[in-house]
Amino acid sequence: MGKNQSSLSAGIVAAIRKRRPTVVHREAAVSRGDIVIASYNIHKCVGTDGRFDPGRTANVIGELGADIVALQEADQRFGERAGLLDLEHLRREAHLVSVPISGFSTKGHGWHGNVLLLREGAVSDVRQLKLPGVEPRGALVVDLDLKVGPLRIIAAHLGLLRHSRAQQAEAILEAASDANGRPTLLIGDLNEWRMGRRSSLSFLSPVFDPSHATVASFPSRFPLLPLDRVLGNPHSLVTSVAVHDSPLARIASDHLPVKASIDLKAAQPEQRDGRRVEAGRTGAA
Repeated sequence: MGKNQSSLSAGIVAAIRKRRPTVVHREAAVSRGDIVIASYNIHKCVGTDGRFDPGRTANVIGELGADIVALQEADQRFGERAGLLDLEHLRREAHLVSVPISGFSTKGHGWHGNVLLLREGAVSDVRQLKLPGVEPRGALVVDLDLKVGPLRIIAAHLGLLRHSRAQQAEAILEAASDANGRPTLLIGDLNEWRMGRRSSLSFLSPVFDPSHATVASFPSRFPLLPLDRVLGNPHSLVTSVAVHDSPLARIASDHLPVKASIDLKAAQPEQRDGRRVEAGRTGAA
């Protein structure tokens, strides 16, 4: 057994011994600014039964009832890199519209497989990041103007190698650095199950708290590892996180979707006692 395999096995054993709860709640109350966010690695629409079924994947996305959904592995990886989902069907049935980007081909939907779906709101800016590392990986940085205020989404799919993930975390922090007080979410398959100092996501601190609300999402039939994350800045932005564990979701992909609620209204920069409170400094411990 190689060093990487041994490390993975140790991580799985640790996850079994410390089985994480399905739902993690923050103390902050959900207000009228509550928005439901989801992240879902759709595994190129191939289920745990080995069957390619985009319709089944779309049905799971519809089950989520989310306002914003980040998808990973939504395009073919090679060849034409064509999109695998019927975006018009998602618009019609789930009322979700894909944020427009410049794909690798005219048939592609995403950026390195990343797609961001939005129920409502205006897109003010989109950046497509090429992340460093051995494997070709990317992230979408999307600034949204919603009814309750502005929000930045960084939707990413990080690499399989720890060293690459550490480099990618640094690139993501650079992308988050010019938010100018705009509440920011990092969502996606971050491919990290370790916690504490051994985690490659520790490089995200203190801007994002990688230990916050980790829920087991992989593998879908017996979830043990918290690979899929929703992290907020300020830390109080995310008020609850849960896996979407339905019979259909357990077979549609090797990952379960992760859902989170955010209190965007409470996270907006405010005037308190005549002083501006910066979003990056209002996180809860």
